[in-house]
Amino acid sequence: MSFKVLKVDHIGIAVKDLAAAKKFYVEQLGLTHLPEDEEVDQQKVKVSFFPCGDSELELLESTSPDGPIAKFIEKNGEGIQHVALRVDNIEAALADLKEKGVRLIDEKPRYGAGGASIAFVHPKATGGILLELSERK
Repeated sequence: MSFKVLKVDHIGIAVKDLAAAKKFYVEQLGLTHLPEDEEVDQQKVKVSFFPCGDSELELLESTSPDGPIAKFIEKNGEGIQHVALRVDNIEAALADLKEKGVRLIDEKPRYGAGGASIAFVHPKATGGILLELSERK
């Protein structure tokens, strides 16, 4: 393999109301979210990250009725939308997976929240889990 999985980067949780969800994680679980929420226009989503050990929880609220998070919630309800693995080299990871015949949603990295380079592996390749690969500098 020409890349290495470093850790579980984050778990993405689709929510209808970001403010209400944040309130639960802060008041009921005692977690602290990163100071600024971020809107990622390309993905039609607003996100808030909560550091949790060596990983993070990412709450995702759709900013558009035709966004992927809105569609996910419409089909599945609120809940875990994806699991993200941090890799040391996303370009190498995508090339290696493509060469192995793994079904990808993204063959090239795109911009993700927090300035990460991200790409998604199709759920049909992973036993039903939307898997995000993430590289952070």
